[in-house]
Amino acid sequence: MDIDAFLANPPNSFQAVVPTNAPAQRKHSVDLTQAAELDITRESYLEAQARNLTLSELLESDEYDPSPFGSPLDAFERQLAVRGIRLGDTYPTTVELFYRGAPALLPEFMRREIARGMTMRPELNTLIASTSTVAGSRYTPFAVDTSGSDTDLSLRPLAEGADVPAVLVHEQLNTINVPDYGLVLKASYKSLRHRTTDQFRVLLWYIGYRLQTDKMGLLIDVIQNGDGNDNAAEVINTDASGTLDYDDLVKFWAELHPYEMNTLVCSKATCRTILNLSEFKDPLAGFRFQSTGELVSPLGARLVRCDEVADDLIIGMDRRFAVEEVVTQPLTIEYDKVIEQRIEEAVISESVAYAKVIGGAAKVLDSSWT
Repeated sequence: MDIDAFLANPPNSFQAVVPTNAPAQRKHSVDLTQAAELDITRESYLEAQARNLTLSELLESDEYDPSPFGSPLDAFERQLAVRGIRLGDTYPTTVELFYRGAPALLPEFMRREIARGMTMRPELNTLIASTSTVAGSRYTPFAVDTSGSDTDLSLRPLAEGADVPAVLVHEQLNTINVPDYGLVLKASYKSLRHRTTDQFRVLLWYIGYRLQTDKMGLLIDVIQNGDGNDNAAEVINTDASGTLDYDDLVKFWAELHPYEMNTLVCSKATCRTILNLSEFKDPLAGFRFQSTGELVSPLGARLVRCDEVADDLIIGMDRRFAVEEVVTQPLTIEYDKVIEQRIEEAVISESVAYAKVIGGAAKVLDSSWT
């Protein structure tokens, strides 16, 4: 069902019947009784913070208002509904009315919408092998020694007394710093008070989208230059400096073995060069690009545009093994300042870093070497 449509017309009672889009128009009952009994305050955020949870996650815990299986609204959405906060429709709630009805819900509303904006730039997640949340501001990646021959690392029949093949794993010599990244929304309460929730969340989506774009740049830098452990990506040159042709891409594909080149990351200009190679100008690829905007998949690899990559470079990678994301503080908003209507002072922050997993799983093709 459309959650926004439901929140556009919240119920007047604590028991709402919400239609679904199922053919038989089955109905789900949304019980708002428990939601109405909860009092969300600054202390709720403090409790969530102490338990390393978001407010939404706290509300879903057993002692609060966990969502039953199949519920069309989660615990936070039920808080919006019971307090009459309207999203969408003809008369969505303004920021001013949001403050009057439920000021303590606004910081979590902002965090959720920024996170939603992050999902609108999904390319980053397609480049990450894994995401881990760790304590502390420093992290020691592990290193996988792939310098041995295929025989050293491969399964084989063992003669009596023979050495068993081993995969050597150890900690890197250097730890990586997981820095804090933050920004402030320089928009006063006065400038936002008459904006609707629909208008406000589009702005929040953009913030999330930009944050995700900036993190793409951080990840690309680690792939190219390493994470501080002498593990910069190997650079392969094209056959002729200043040119890029189909044979160069085939050679690049072969050099990534034994890994699968399932992703190519390059700038806008290089994307254009690849898309205009005659080998990729088949009618089906052209139709797909013109009708959906889906880029051609050179040699089976997903083509990802990132303007942080220099125009003369292409990153080829097996995204399953190349890079890990390390988070010490997930997306956070200074809730106390938002509640006090000091939105322009509230810092939106996140602590994240990237580290190499297996160095050979990402390489760089240079088309303008000297």
